[in-house]
Amino acid sequence: MTPPAQQAVPHDPSTLTLRVEGMDCGGCERKVESALQRLEPVGHVSASALNGRVRVSADEGGTLSRNAIAKTIQALGYTVIDEADDSASTASSSRWWQSAKGRLVIVSGALLCLAWVLHVAWPTLGSGPFIAATLVGLVPIVRAAWQALKLGNPFTIEMLMSIAALGALAINAAAEAAVVVFLFAVGELLEGVASTQARRSIASLAKLTPSTARLLEQGEVREVAAASLIPGQRVQVRPGDRLPCDGHIMAGQSSVDESPVNGESVPRAREVKDPVFAGTVNLDGVLEVEVTRSAENNTIARVIQLVEEAQAAKAPVARFIDRFAFYYMPAVVGVALLVAIAPPLVSSMLWSESIYRALALLLIACPCALVISTPAAIAAGLSVGARHGLLIKGGAVLEQLGKLKRVALDKTGTLTAGTPIVTDVESLQDSDDASDILRLAAALEQGSSHPLAVAISEHAQQQGAAIPTVQAAYALAGQGVAGQVAGRDLMLVSPRYLQRFAHRPSGWDERIAALENQGKSLAVLVENQRPLGLIAVRDEPREDARQGLQALERLGVQAVMLSGDNARTVAAIGERLGIQSEGQLMPEDKAQRVRDWQAQGLGPVGKVGDGINDAPALAAAEVGIAMGSGTDVALETADAALLKNRVGGIAEMITLSRVTMRNVKTNVALALGFKALFLISTVLGITGMWVAVMADTGATVLVTLNAMRLLRYRF
Repeated sequence: MTPPAQQAVPHDPSTLTLRVEGMDCGGCERKVESALQRLEPVGHVSASALNGRVRVSADEGGTLSRNAIAKTIQALGYTVIDEADDSASTASSSRWWQSAKGRLVIVSGALLCLAWVLHVAWPTLGSGPFIAATLVGLVPIVRAAWQALKLGNPFTIEMLMSIAALGALAINAAAEAAVVVFLFAVGELLEGVASTQARRSIASLAKLTPSTARLLEQGEVREVAAASLIPGQRVQVRPGDRLPCDGHIMAGQSSVDESPVNGESVPRAREVKDPVFAGTVNLDGVLEVEVTRSAENNTIARVIQLVEEAQAAKAPVARFIDRFAFYYMPAVVGVALLVAIAPPLVSSMLWSESIYRALALLLIACPCALVISTPAAIAAGLSVGARHGLLIKGGAVLEQLGKLKRVALDKTGTLTAGTPIVTDVESLQDSDDASDILRLAAALEQGSSHPLAVAISEHAQQQGAAIPTVQAAYALAGQGVAGQVAGRDLMLVSPRYLQRFAHRPSGWDERIAALENQGKSLAVLVENQRPLGLIAVRDEPREDARQGLQALERLGVQAVMLSGDNARTVAAIGERLGIQSEGQLMPEDKAQRVRDWQAQGLGPVGKVGDGINDAPALAAAEVGIAMGSGTDVALETADAALLKNRVGGIAEMITLSRVTMRNVKTNVALALGFKALFLISTVLGITGMWVAVMADTGATVLVTLNAMRLLRYRF
């Protein structure tokens, strides 16, 4: 399996990515994006609470200032972290009581308890203790609201909380104001814990690659940082160690657990010249591995990059939710003003009552649960896919996968293994049996790298044949090979080469035609112009090809095989697999087929392939899927990749998409349902401010936890 390629990208002054701590919900994202978009020359901002990063792009020709952007983010109350401090940050964030939100909960809770004790012990103090508890707990909230307001963003949850708490004090509801401040602090902490858990689950892939490597130089072994390895260097990997790099084995053999990369549970035997990948585990032999990719370009790095960039390609449903939330909060603020002013003017309701209801309405106005409902589920879905060897490049691709109606698949390397194997060995003379034919043919093919020769040699080894030595071997240009084996002058040639000879057995032409009609390539063993036997070779379907196609059929997705191979071979494989097929197609023909289907309304269309000749069709399709064993061009052109090299992975991707989108719809329904229910109950005066805070926080935590359920999904 060849890992996805990624070229090293030089620093681009027009693009900046910052690691930010403290963003826990959609409201945090919008607050950061709104503030940064007001800076010059910022053109586009994408903040992700789920991976804790902010990506900023400059307008054309502009150069970004990291200091200015960092200061703006820090002014909002968040912390910008150097990548070098990432591990320390992660460790400290696991202790909730050491975080700013944790300390606020402890202080607010202690002050609230003290206020109740003082109120009971000394009733004459009145509401003084609750006012003090409210004001102390409200200080960091007001500070955050003021900073956001200065940066041009008045509609934040902190602003709404500040207005509600201060308004409650104004209408002599100090005890309730103190409870609301405490519940808000608890809710913010719960959001942070849930978001941190999601981030930790998604980012745990980074821990798969060891931090150090055993570098081999001039026969000496020394320990170096794995990140410092460069292509061409060699490392020693002991039994039980994780591989620190992508590379090829130069010495040794071992079983390698590749489940961290491709999800395959059975360890694979690896020997000299075989590829190995960073993050996999060497089980039982010492290996010497030559580095083929630097740390930032290896397989694990690529997986991490794909997951972290999920927000850069937001799903259409996510973009809709963002637009909805942009208009939603100002609208609710307007409704709150009406609730505060209108009832006393048209009825006998007291101003204190109408203002109280309006303040409670403000508390439930923040759309955090709605905004995070979609990206949380999509990020979890992308992470699940990555853990199972299904690399999906962003939320837009993940959403589109579930809509596919037709999938076009390449033959060689996609539906078939890509390496031919021997299917038939037949003797045409009484003097030699099938085992003799195989043994003699393998002797002639010794040392040849031709796929047919490799297939015959490997088959002979598997059969335990004693392969004799060949002498005076030479090639017959375009026809085969010849040489002396055990004193016999032999040739291994194509059937076409024998047409010039008269000594062809009875029924020879019919047998040859029958085998070739099955899509098989033939080699004939000849002695003195007399055929002794034949060997048939074919690139066989993958073991899971039929099951994978049946899984697509159960999902209502039609599969079609498009191949550049000859039509007869393609038809034979297609018949075996029960799939519609078309052969002898050039790369542009495959792309044209995809465009034709799209024009006929048969899409969305997916394309699966592994070679350079598949790249145009992969780009033309709504979703291009590359096999993990494919070329770099195919992997980079595609929207997704199957690291397991299993046809069944296509159906798994589609299923994951549909499961994820069901989770998204459930989250949206929960968020909107909670909002609708408590907006109505608050306007009617059934629920108060503290219930509103619990409902808003509860909805956010609930949709986050529901999204995290996807992390436990099993195919």
